[in-house]
Amino acid sequence: MALTPQNNEAFLREVDDELRRDQAIHVWKRYGRAIIAAVVLALAALAAFLFWQHRQTVAAEREGEQLQQAFDSLAAQDTKAAAAPLAGLSDSSRDGYRAAARFTQADVLLQKDDLRGAAAAFAKIAADTSLAQPFRDLAVIRQTSAEFDQLQPQVIVERMRPLAVTGGAWLGSAGELMAAAYLREGRRDLAGQTFARIAADSGVPSSLRQRAVQMAGVLETKAPSAPAKNAQAPAAPAKDEGVSKR
Repeated sequence: MALTPQNNEAFLREVDDELRRDQAIHVWKRYGRAIIAAVVLALAALAAFLFWQHRQTVAAEREGEQLQQAFDSLAAQDTKAAAAPLAGLSDSSRDGYRAAARFTQADVLLQKDDLRGAAAAFAKIAADTSLAQPFRDLAVIRQTSAEFDQLQPQVIVERMRPLAVTGGAWLGSAGELMAAAYLREGRRDLAGQTFARIAADSGVPSSLRQRAVQMAGVLETKAPSAPAKNAQAPAAPAKDEGVSKR
């Protein structure tokens, strides 16, 4: 007896459902344990990651408290109390805390007039390739400033040359050291040109630019003065109507 179209469609759907059920049972029998293991491992990995993230946050908060403790001790002129937390943070796995601690240690040595020790501390920061480049560049400038009197002028110039570039973040500080080295060599022309470049760069802090303008003037090197804030552009000259020069 032939099936009607509706019965035929229902029969095919039932066969298809049964086939899918058999395939699912086959897959489960063959890969069920592996699927369960994968799910368990994924959940374990997620839990481990969340735990690690929590530990990192707690550790970062603890190091932040240690750094603040050191700063509070230094504000109270108690360098001995600040020494322990700074020493611990100087080996921190977090770049920001490690750099802040080492810079602070070097500044403490500067306050004690230990220029050689401070220079060595800054040099250690500059040599730490795991730190971001701006930290290392600043350390080179601070190191050179600390040992300026013990260095040959040309050594200072070569150190500062990559940093004293127009538009660079360190033109003001590095440029001043370079210009001072030129003056020690008696090369007033190069010193004046360096001060003029500092004065002409709008990215340099205004205090450094003003000082550079004064130094360039003393060295008789033309240097533009710092533009005044909210300065208006000069008015265009009025047209000379009906008058012509012969």
